[in-house]
Amino acid sequence: MSGKNGQHAHLVEASLAAGDAARSALAASWQRSSKLHHLDPSEQRPPERLSDAELKHAKVPLEPLLAVAEETLDRLYLAVGGIGCCVLLADTNGIPMERRGAAADDATFENWGLWTGTVWSERYEGTNGIGTCLVEERGVTIHRDQHFFSRNTLLSCTTAPIFDQHGRLLAALDVSSCRKDLTLEFAQLIALSVADAARRIEADYFRQAFSDARIFLAPSTGSGPGGLVAVDADDLVVGASRAARQQFALSDEALARRIPASQVLGLPADSLESAERATLLRALARCGGQVSSAARDLGISRATLHRKLNRLNIRRVQ
Repeated sequence: MSGKNGQHAHLVEASLAAGDAARSALAASWQRSSKLHHLDPSEQRPPERLSDAELKHAKVPLEPLLAVAEETLDRLYLAVGGIGCCVLLADTNGIPMERRGAAADDATFENWGLWTGTVWSERYEGTNGIGTCLVEERGVTIHRDQHFFSRNTLLSCTTAPIFDQHGRLLAALDVSSCRKDLTLEFAQLIALSVADAARRIEADYFRQAFSDARIFLAPSTGSGPGGLVAVDADDLVVGASRAARQQFALSDEALARRIPASQVLGLPADSLESAERATLLRALARCGGQVSSAARDLGISRATLHRKLNRLNIRRVQ
């Protein structure tokens, strides 16, 4: 070991020897990298990469999310691409399946492994944005020498987790850069955009999963934005996002019992029915009282709309 790489390796080793893992999340990740995965911070091997065939196969389970996320990935890249960053969407194995980046930077980013098919799990790359986010299931920024490997200390990576409609870890959204002038403070500002984009992708995925339900946004709490709750035509909760599950202590077992929405959201029992009634009336008004047009506007079948109108005793105006 020599130069800056050797200095970084000594820094990691000194932290491990001092037992800093109990006091620092970063040191805890370094310890996992060293003790659990048996990695050496001075190791210079290139990153692990999937073959084209392996990447194509690995991408299949994530295709529904990739379709939902496309617009948000484009929007996030528009926000950060001009400052020399790329956007990566990785699966739970830490492998980017989708990427946004400037063509002029492609060769540089591919050389650094900021590319689809590269394995960024902690098991292979030690402490890094994608891998550490997936292990800890929270947003992280791993800036330069916070990485475990000395060879990654020119990178700055900001990552946020994405959870599926059941509250389970589904993917990680990352913005990475190898610009020398990108400060930690600026990376922390980027983290706000990454977290917002991850929540948007998660919400869009949730809405798609419960496309036949009404979606309610729970009130924000001191710990963050409110979660999403899916309610069926009988005003029973059929789904809840991770944030809503935490906010209302909802387990899979509780949701299987079909809890009344009014009980979960703390609303009067008739408020959800009133909301649905108002929604149907507005749709009919927009469509001049035509049930078929209103059903298309609401994204439901004509027969379903008729059942709702009859249940709520709504007479359509011709």
